[in-house]
Amino acid sequence: MMPATARQRDPLGWTVVISLAFLALCWHRLGTPSKIYFDEVHYVPAARKLLELARANPEHPLFAKEMIAAAIALLGDRPLSWRLPSALFGAMGLFAFGRALWWASQRRFATIAGLLLLATGFSWFIHSRIAMLDMAMAGLGMIALWQFAVVIRRPERWPRARLAAGGVFLGLSLGAKWSIAPIAVLPGLTFLALRLWRHRHRLLTGDGAPVPGVSLIEAAFWLGTVPLAIYWLTYWPAFHYAQDAVNPFDPVGWHRYMLELQDSVVREHPYRSVWYQWIANWRAIWYLYEPIDGAQRGIVLLGNPFTMLAGLPAVLWCLWAGLRRKRMDSLACAVLYLASLALWLVSSKPIQFYYHYLLPSTFMLACLALALDAIWQRGGRWRWLPMGVLALSVGMFVYFYPIISAARLHAGKQAYAEWMWLRSWR
Repeated sequence: MMPATARQRDPLGWTVVISLAFLALCWHRLGTPSKIYFDEVHYVPAARKLLELARANPEHPLFAKEMIAAAIALLGDRPLSWRLPSALFGAMGLFAFGRALWWASQRRFATIAGLLLLATGFSWFIHSRIAMLDMAMAGLGMIALWQFAVVIRRPERWPRARLAAGGVFLGLSLGAKWSIAPIAVLPGLTFLALRLWRHRHRLLTGDGAPVPGVSLIEAAFWLGTVPLAIYWLTYWPAFHYAQDAVNPFDPVGWHRYMLELQDSVVREHPYRSVWYQWIANWRAIWYLYEPIDGAQRGIVLLGNPFTMLAGLPAVLWCLWAGLRRKRMDSLACAVLYLASLALWLVSSKPIQFYYHYLLPSTFMLACLALALDAIWQRGGRWRWLPMGVLALSVGMFVYFYPIISAARLHAGKQAYAEWMWLRSWR
């Protein structure tokens, strides 16, 4: 945490405005394309089966599919309904990202910059408009980190309620997709490290920093037991399948089966990529490119060509600032980036894709926001640089918007070539 010495105004108003504008942009043509595309082919049918209490897509957790199923049940089986949960989780997650960055840094410019960078970073927007699992996972994860940041910064403000809420949202996020797993363990490990550093005597039962009045045993309950319990409860419909119901008393056996299913996918895929291609923004994925709804339309998943590269030195700066200048907010963002990326370096999953970079790129953009804020605080003639970075990020988003939003492409089948700066993006 940054010491709150020079008090800055909370940019809550800007956070609300940017999040609502993002939601409105996601809502625009949310029902286009008017048919299932890309990985919706797995998750929309699974949500339909879930309404019948039938097993489908068992290799992934249930919560995100439950939200798609709920939208179908409430609003009808149509594209707008399938994608509405992702849009809502995307906007809520963007808001929570801004609040977490504010409470961690107490920096007004960093918070606003972080919101703009994430909203225009391509991946958060694209996954807020498709019925996949990723945005439920990422959005709920951001809410959990927001609660944890508040309880560390202001431990006198309902600490148990904050810890409990953080634990619940961590469990729900894990119940959407396992990619959040390395992030889900960090709040508990951070609490342990701070307690060990400040109060190594009476480690288990002492109640000092980081949250006075809360012992390590109680913190383990809120940040360990509660997330796991909530996670397993998200499988409640699976306990009641009409056939092949999941045994609620055998979580180990069921997860062994899920891992076997995930590891069994070994066939080569044309969009397969690895982590070093992600950080270079080298390998794109075409979610859609075909004539549909009366026009040629396309959606290509890639990162903002400017900020995905500009963010890499910002991660290094955050590591340096954290270790040399004791900037714990910077260190936290860098560790979150490295931890979420490290999962895919050690994962046994044989086939990986660029969308697995959603979480790491989110934390990288937080690092970039903090680095830009450090320049902004210098004042004077240097302030053009962070403003220029934000302008370039927004400009790239506007330029690529037609090919990341399924807009009408007027140049026909070869329209995509305008945006294909690298052969590997084709």
